[in-house]
Amino acid sequence: MPEVRLMKGNEALAEAAIRAGCDAYFGYPITPQSEVLEYLSREVPKKSNMVVLQAESEIASINMIYGAAGAGKRAMTTSSSPGISLMQEGLSYIASAELPCLVVNVNRGGPGLGTIQPAQGDYFQATKGGGHGDYKLIVLAPSSVQEMADHVRLGFEFADKYRNPVMILSDGAIGQMMEKVELFDQLPRDMVKKPWATTGKAKNRERNIITSLHIDPYDMEKINLRLQEKYKQIMENEVRYQSFQIDDVEYLLVAYGLSARICQKVVEIGREKGIKLGLIRPITLFPFPWNIIRSVSERVKGILDVELNSGQMVEDVRLAVEGRAQVKFYGRMGGVIPSPEEIFENFEKEFLKGEAL
Repeated sequence: MPEVRLMKGNEALAEAAIRAGCDAYFGYPITPQSEVLEYLSREVPKKSNMVVLQAESEIASINMIYGAAGAGKRAMTTSSSPGISLMQEGLSYIASAELPCLVVNVNRGGPGLGTIQPAQGDYFQATKGGGHGDYKLIVLAPSSVQEMADHVRLGFEFADKYRNPVMILSDGAIGQMMEKVELFDQLPRDMVKKPWATTGKAKNRERNIITSLHIDPYDMEKINLRLQEKYKQIMENEVRYQSFQIDDVEYLLVAYGLSARICQKVVEIGREKGIKLGLIRPITLFPFPWNIIRSVSERVKGILDVELNSGQMVEDVRLAVEGRAQVKFYGRMGGVIPSPEEIFENFEKEFLKGEAL
């Protein structure tokens, strides 16, 4: 029987890191994700010999991740929006060096220091490559405490499979809320062979060299072309999404994370009023579920994208739809969370207007 606990999202994520065989965690406290470091500092000595270190800064922590991942270890860091911004250069290096690691952003309001309240303003940063160069992160968007745990295991699996950094893009509400969570059993350490790692033991083999610097432009182009081919494989094989009431849908909502939880209730409100609302929740933000949104767009009267920002994922929704249906956006910023009734009222205003219900 799986172990069931009542846990905060941040705590579930931290416990999952231990159980997923994480070798090293380097982080720095920042609200609203500080419980991750606190939980690991308290629980790891009882359960694991993984390294847990509070770095002197977010810049230091991401470069420690670079080193640990290069040595073939499962490495992880967590932070919140301003801290993730400081990590962008290091993430670009890690992506170019093709090192697997897990980075968690418990998103808060911005720009700047912003607020400690939940927001979704980091979508562009996460999915479009917040640092320099043509690189991509695999991005997972949990909408529950259960997924905060499950996505740690999945994130490490993706990272190792594709030798690529993975980001879990959560938010302050999911990090702080408490829900029942089923925890997976402890996984063995060193279960993934990494013959490319720089272990310091080069006897009977060629030296392993990990770098993101290639002076010859043609060599650098080869690296970039290989990366783009990898991203293409990820887009073909790893798309994940969840759908609600889309079989007979006439109006579609698209939302991720916390916004998707709220939009499930919006669908119920609409159905009670005789409006055939449905919802698609992207679970992977990269790769994005282009095909299902494109397919559903061919048979709906309109699409409402709902986010806690000024309109970011809506650009990918519109690219997927390619003009097949009208796409509208509704969002709140600065940590303000809309109610289901507020979203439904906006839906009525945008799409029904003077129509009789």
